[in-house]
Amino acid sequence: MKNKFYNDFDFERLKPSARENDYRSPFQIDRDRIIHSSEFRRLQGKTQVFLPGEYDFYRTRLTHSIEVAQIGRSICSFLLSKEKDLLNEEYFIDEDLVESICLSHDLGHPPFGHAGERILNKLMKKYGGFEGNAQTLRLITEIFYRHEDHHRGMNPTRAFLDGILKYKAPYKRFKNPENHFIYDDQTKYIDFIFGGKKTPRIFTSPEKLNQFQSIECQIMDWADDTAYAINDLVDSIAGGFLTIPKLIRWQNQNNLTNQQLQIVQEIIEWIESGNYKPKFGAQIGEFVRTVGLKERKTFLDKLTNRYKFILVVEKEIFDKAQIYKKIAVDLVFRSSQLHQIEFKGNSMIESLFKLFEENYIKSLGDRKLLPNFNDRLIRSAKTKSDRARMVCDNISGATDSYAMRMYRRLFDPEYSSLADLV
Repeated sequence: MKNKFYNDFDFERLKPSARENDYRSPFQIDRDRIIHSSEFRRLQGKTQVFLPGEYDFYRTRLTHSIEVAQIGRSICSFLLSKEKDLLNEEYFIDEDLVESICLSHDLGHPPFGHAGERILNKLMKKYGGFEGNAQTLRLITEIFYRHEDHHRGMNPTRAFLDGILKYKAPYKRFKNPENHFIYDDQTKYIDFIFGGKKTPRIFTSPEKLNQFQSIECQIMDWADDTAYAINDLVDSIAGGFLTIPKLIRWQNQNNLTNQQLQIVQEIIEWIESGNYKPKFGAQIGEFVRTVGLKERKTFLDKLTNRYKFILVVEKEIFDKAQIYKKIAVDLVFRSSQLHQIEFKGNSMIESLFKLFEENYIKSLGDRKLLPNFNDRLIRSAKTKSDRARMVCDNISGATDSYAMRMYRRLFDPEYSSLADLV
């Protein structure tokens, strides 16, 4: 049965496709291209909160992305069952589309977590900045299935491309932004997803343009919030980073509302009883069942249904997500252990970038410091900015362990392994 929520505008790809009669839907093809990509596989070696391999139970970017995808599909199913006045069996938000968006949402994140993202943005400041979501867009449109003679990309559908765009405002519209932008040369993709229509005056503010998201993007965003707000705490408790004494001390040091105090006390009771994992696991269902849809009017309504709704989250659950995240930030992300790891990661990324900057960006040196394929690509680039972006691609695409090995090969005199040079 055809889903009338989507039309040819949503299915259109960046370039003409020969797969018009495939047994899969266009959105299933997008999902499969993500799953079978090397970029997706690399997420297994990238930090979510703690370094991969530190313990065997910590979530990586890969397991986190899979969990977000499952939550995203659950939200779609729940909305279809709840919003009977707005959705039905012939008019619904596609689970495969949302799954592919959720699986992709962290593809562009560099090694060493958000600290790696921050240091790369600082180093790339004069070359157009670095942003994880913008890098995801770059991977999907220009790097997937790349050949030396051209950048193929995965040729995504408009609905999928739009769904990964948490942010739509380019770097140049901000003043030294820390995050939440796309690269300046990516505005052509905004033109594509809007079908060439001019954005209304209300979007003169880059912040307001960033807030203008398709319903699938909004679902991904809440699924992501749900996954990391809950599961980062589970990993932190399991690893001994988050303890009852720390929670009590934090509770006494902050001016919390009665509702917030109850949430903290609930976590303490779960830890005391030893059943915090199933208790937090049940919270995922609560976070899913709290959502609803609200209709709105937009300038794209004649082209697509994907902007006709706002995802609404009940205030009580939204506030709970915020206090979960604040606990994680204050007691885990700001801990000395993680800061030490971040410092080490930042030092390695900065050293690698500055070395490559001297050899590839400022001028083309004689040393072949990157694998043959990447070396040839960078040397064929016409401008410093293009070369810088390709150097950044190479560093941001590395897993944590590969970045460490690359650093050791280049800066550690006692490291002499040639096994991973190809």
